[in-house]
Amino acid sequence: MNPSYSFKIYNSVPELPTQWDDLATSTIFLNRKYLRILETAAPDNMICHFIAIFCNEEIIGIAVSQFLDLSQIPSFGERDSCLRTKIRNFVFKRFGSKVLIIGNNMLTGQNAFAFNSKNPTKELVKLLKKATDSLENILKKQGNKPHLTIFKDFSTTEIELFNIQEYDSFYRFSTQPNMIFNIKDSWHVFDDYISNKNKKYRDQYKRARKKSEGISKKKMSLEDILQYRERIFDLYLNVAKKAAFNTFYLNENHFEIFKKNLKDHFLFYGYFEDNTLIGFNTLIKNGSDIDTYFLGYDEDFQKEKMLYLNMLYDMIGYSINKKYRRIIFARTALEIKSSVGAKAVAMYGLIKHNNPFLNLFVSRTFSYFEPKMEWQERNPFK
Repeated sequence: MNPSYSFKIYNSVPELPTQWDDLATSTIFLNRKYLRILETAAPDNMICHFIAIFCNEEIIGIAVSQFLDLSQIPSFGERDSCLRTKIRNFVFKRFGSKVLIIGNNMLTGQNAFAFNSKNPTKELVKLLKKATDSLENILKKQGNKPHLTIFKDFSTTEIELFNIQEYDSFYRFSTQPNMIFNIKDSWHVFDDYISNKNKKYRDQYKRARKKSEGISKKKMSLEDILQYRERIFDLYLNVAKKAAFNTFYLNENHFEIFKKNLKDHFLFYGYFEDNTLIGFNTLIKNGSDIDTYFLGYDEDFQKEKMLYLNMLYDMIGYSINKKYRRIIFARTALEIKSSVGAKAVAMYGLIKHNNPFLNLFVSRTFSYFEPKMEWQERNPFK
């Protein structure tokens, strides 16, 4: 019997077929439990959809999409105020405020889809494009016609899947890399990692720890997160608004929803001085990986206490002691992450403007609005 391929688009997680999780084995970020939490805790300007691909009624592919309406957020970011940024903000509001993303814009890495390995991958990627076209039409009928369609965060080998005619109208881009920290087999405890560093970076570690004297770290429960909700949100916003470009802002109840539902798979650490919460970071357990999630801090304490660097050391210490294989440090703050031992892994995406005329200019304007970031890679080990 010849294979009969089809796809279905779902508006909510409870609608998903029961076999969905059979394919969501490579990452927690595609399974139904996480997707239900994402759906519940999604930013106000985000709508999630879910795509299932079938062969003769057997599910052989799953994918996640997010529609973002950038016109609903008050600011794209307050870090830069140069002319280029003002032009970029105007262009996005006018010509690119409605964005359809195949993938998860709240994470770094390939969290877009999973396919059954028994089926031809190119065929599945073609079907994913058909499903995306169908989703664009659904959104258009709802008055949300996407300006931009983006497939995001693929490795060098993964992006090659899209080298087919169906994606010829897309521009391939690369932004900041994913910073990945690989834990060596010889590191059984955190001190093994410190011993492996060269003198310059052992001294950096000692200096950071000395600066942090007087700060206490606490693993926070759901009750703690609820108690400090307003302060947590202020600290998050303090960091988020300093980003070069934001496409969403979390809601105030985001972290409590994650803690309530993911329980021990979601870690929330608070940093205190004299009973005042001055910073926090969050981690998600993902198989043999630890994925860093959102964080926040008081800028004054961050500078004085080297708070962010100390957080990175704490994340590394936890992951080594708990026998994880990798830490996904994500993008941003590339140099400081490199200084603790993370390596840059190039990430690629595809972007298309859905106005054919404007799409002709995407390749030229992209490099203007997303200039190459200059940073120095560090090697902290002997």
